[in-house]
Amino acid sequence: MSKIIASAAIRGAHKYVAEAEQKLAEAIETYKPEKKVGFPNTAYHLPLILAILGLKVETLKDCQEALKHAKELLPPLPEEQLWLPYLGDALDAGIATLIAEEIIEALRYLDPSYKPEPPWLGFTDDTILRTQGIKLVDGRMPGFAACVGALPTNRDAVELARALQERNILVFIAGDSNGRSMAEQLADEGIDMSWDTFLVPYGKPISAAVFALNFAARAAMTFGGIKPGSFDAARKILLYNKERVFAFVLALGADPGVNGTGQLLTDEKYATAAGAINFGFPVIADVPIPQILPRGICTYEHVVSGVSLDKIVQKAIEVRGLKIKISKIPIPVPYGAGFEGERVRKENLYVEFGGKYSTAFELLRARPMDEVEDGKIELIGPDIDQAQEGGAMPLGVIVDVAGRNLKPDFEPVLERRIHHFISCINGVMHIGQRDIPWVRISKEAYEKGFRLKHYGEVLVAKFKEDFGALVDKVQVKVVTDQAQVEALLKEAREIYRARDERVMGMKDEDVDKFYSCILCQSYAPNHVCIVTPQRLGLCGAYTWLDCGASYEMDPHGPNKPVPKGVCLDPVLGEWQGVNEYVRVASNGNLERVSMYSIMQNPQTSCGCFECIVAVLPETNGVMVVSREYQGETPIGMTFSTMAGEVGGGLQTPGFLGVGKLYLTSEKFISAEGGIKRLVWMPSELKEEIKERLQKRLEEIGMPELFDKIATEKDATTSEELLEFLQRVGHPALEMEPIVQ
Repeated sequence: MSKIIASAAIRGAHKYVAEAEQKLAEAIETYKPEKKVGFPNTAYHLPLILAILGLKVETLKDCQEALKHAKELLPPLPEEQLWLPYLGDALDAGIATLIAEEIIEALRYLDPSYKPEPPWLGFTDDTILRTQGIKLVDGRMPGFAACVGALPTNRDAVELARALQERNILVFIAGDSNGRSMAEQLADEGIDMSWDTFLVPYGKPISAAVFALNFAARAAMTFGGIKPGSFDAARKILLYNKERVFAFVLALGADPGVNGTGQLLTDEKYATAAGAINFGFPVIADVPIPQILPRGICTYEHVVSGVSLDKIVQKAIEVRGLKIKISKIPIPVPYGAGFEGERVRKENLYVEFGGKYSTAFELLRARPMDEVEDGKIELIGPDIDQAQEGGAMPLGVIVDVAGRNLKPDFEPVLERRIHHFISCINGVMHIGQRDIPWVRISKEAYEKGFRLKHYGEVLVAKFKEDFGALVDKVQVKVVTDQAQVEALLKEAREIYRARDERVMGMKDEDVDKFYSCILCQSYAPNHVCIVTPQRLGLCGAYTWLDCGASYEMDPHGPNKPVPKGVCLDPVLGEWQGVNEYVRVASNGNLERVSMYSIMQNPQTSCGCFECIVAVLPETNGVMVVSREYQGETPIGMTFSTMAGEVGGGLQTPGFLGVGKLYLTSEKFISAEGGIKRLVWMPSELKEEIKERLQKRLEEIGMPELFDKIATEKDATTSEELLEFLQRVGHPALEMEPIVQ
């Protein structure tokens, strides 16, 4: 093993532990030891401490216990700068640092009014973790970069951010160099920073970097199903991150002459880097700090330094072993999933289409091979260089695709991808689909030369790249002439209507096979989704048709046909073929699964479900809570707390992770009586699915049930809920017991 200057990391760890000890003592003097402490909206207490020590930190007194463990890990302060031929002391110092940093950051939240000042975002709650989960597992977010420090210039900072975004790498930002941070540099240049744009600025102190690591720890506990505190849990969590969470640290800029030693980085940065190495996350620096090149804790090198900024991203990808796929499309602006959530605000708007500002629609049609001219892009009407800056134009986009393996049922599947493909263009905001899209193009994109032909270039390139097994030819027609847009919109709406009738009429009984989805197994190894025509994936992103199209494109991918086989129980929704598939795909962890029951062998959950359904025995019904809702529920647990019990591929009778569309399916827990069991849901979710819910209740002849479903405005405890249900006469109270 190469030698390392461990002295700086050890000194930094001692500084952090001393700082945490001092701030904790001050907090106890102010609030008393029993004062509750924690981060907002998480079921994991102080997540990193929970993962490493198995300790649930709930009070300031618990922080003292955690800090005691940190002090036990501290190696003695070196009398001089030592060269040590092993990593042990530095790694221990790194863990002690992370414990101390998490306590320091948690103490900020003792003040209920505390809120990080822009551009800083602070702690990432469990809702965001689960919302981003689908990006972790489907490859849109292949890795994470923790950027610490600052770049020589603002332009350098923007170029580094764009290089990472183009490669779809999530960027965590913390710390500074000589008082300047990368996040501040990006803010000065008007760069949009949020989870949607893959740029997440945690905080200016280097201690805020701990948020990136407790995010990684929660990924292991949430998706990996690793229970903290169990035997060997800490080791499993660290190995999970090394093997599945492809993260690395970019140490940027120098702090020359710190501590009078001439070091290029502070002791605190060395200590935090040592903590990251415990997770298998290597450090790549643009300054010539000591290197650790042999393998060991990390997959390849541990510390690589002196890398020029124009090569640092590629070097980091190589050192971490990331597999990156970059779309090279002939357009004048960057392209990648890191731009998917980018917002174009009014002050930076060049032109917009649709929304409430103009007529717009998007339509994809499957056509015969001889009716599609591959690569053709036709513009009918003026281009955006004829638009008034800040104004609106009509827009019709018709994508015609042809392929020998293409089925008409795949039209809506492919059409939904228009949103994703266009959203990934830097400087273009896309919201909605079909006849309600809203598109904005920024001044910056326009000035770089982006025009409507490039809109078509993206669609041609991406449909052929992502759906090459289905699509042989693509042509795009972009229409901005008002009269033609209106005429074509009438035709498009007739196609939408006919398509909806065909798809909505599909029943589980009409098909002889379902589809599997094991996309999440990259993070939740034992979880298996079975997707049926009437039950979409629990993440809400994949329908039966989506999975069918996916299989056609890649027979070796995450979606495979599952022959139903002999029906073992039509009420529970249990089939021999499904059981046989699940037994193998879950690595032997599941023997049986019922598609329509919440009580008997329910389907497992990974962690990125949109909603949780939970049985409330005292009401003889079920409640539904969506991940956006952070308040209390009648079961006595928040969404995050419940999610910690049912994620990670666990089969938990009485709990079910589901997609929102499944709530109004006629197969929704039909084995237990279906929608008539629904007694409580958050008001925001109830309003969101109002139209579909009312339609479903009309179908079963119970339209009055809508007003009998309670929300948090009616009850937040089981006692309040039972009183409400009795007052309104909810039918669940008269049904047979849901718990036998």
